[in-house]
Amino acid sequence: MISIDPLGFVRSDFDEDRGERNEGYALLELNPKYTEALDGIEEYSHIIVIFWMHKLDNQLRTILKTHPRGREDIPLVGVLATRGKARPNPIGVSVVQLVERSGNILKVKGLDAYDGSPILDIKPYDFYDVKADIRVPEWWLKISSRKG
Repeated sequence: MISIDPLGFVRSDFDEDRGERNEGYALLELNPKYTEALDGIEEYSHIIVIFWMHKLDNQLRTILKTHPRGREDIPLVGVLATRGKARPNPIGVSVVQLVERSGNILKVKGLDAYDGSPILDIKPYDFYDVKADIRVPEWWLKISSRKG
């Protein structure tokens, strides 16, 4: 059994499935006991936020294959080969811009977690995360704005 206590919770106006990433602002309100653990985070322009998708319908946890973004013109693939919300463990990961820090609160931009989502972890985004020459499936290029 795994036991995880949230570091805090997301505070945001993003509270419904808009089908797109949230480009607005959100606050990561951490438990004050973690304030010291944030020291130095403000030196990064971006951070990785790992959160629990608490509003996910449990039925989505049983789905093993999907058409990415619900598009029937895209091949059926395993959910672990997608970034969709249907997954066995509803863990979300977002790379976001860190706008500012005020004590135990981080203001970020671009977090696609709903208001009230438990924050599981925060990590700095740095050059170790930037990879060159990655490979993606053709269907991913079809649904994204990037063209190889």
